Amino acid sequence: MILSDFDLRAYLSSGRLRITPFSEEIIRENGVDLRLGSCYCMVKESSEVLDILKPDDISKYYECGEADEFILKPNTRYLLHTLEYVSLPPELMGFVELRSTFARLGLMIPPTIIDGGFEGQITIEVLSTSFPIKLRTGIRFLHVVFSKLTTPVNKPYRGKYQFQKGVKLPILKDNT
Repeated sequence: MILSDFDLRAYLSSGRLRITPFSEEIIRENGVDLRLGSCYCMVKESSEVLDILKPDDISKYYECGEADEFILKPNTRYLLHTLEYVSLPPELMGFVELRSTFARLGLMIPPTIIDGGFEGQITIEVLSTSFPIKLRTGIRFLHVVFSKLTTPVNKPYRGKYQFQKGVKLPILKDNT
């Protein structure tokens, strides 16, 4: 069952679903719009092989920064994050989508979900289009559709990205 704006308001007012900072304007008909945070990491080109089973310093593959506005270079992958910190109860999960205006500009994100029990800011991968695009902190960038599970998950999310803030680079040490 996908939550309507009525259901979302009930979850938010009960404290079962938490979104901080919260603004009434982010609630949409069947989901919430999340705003863009100020941190970004651009994936750098490299000929050096990354062994995911024996990773060294993953940060050397990224160029990271923080700014109120920044320009996405053409045909480049970025990690961005939401301004909002979200906390889901174990009976909800979220489908993350790019808002259609940005998709119509040619930006893309991979299929992304938020697991029941997750808490943190959302890090999202974005593939830029064929021309530069200036983004600003605080713009409504992502749309999250929340779905109620038939039963709460037995094992709420407690993974390596729990409680993340800002852009969180990949953590590869547990991939064996």
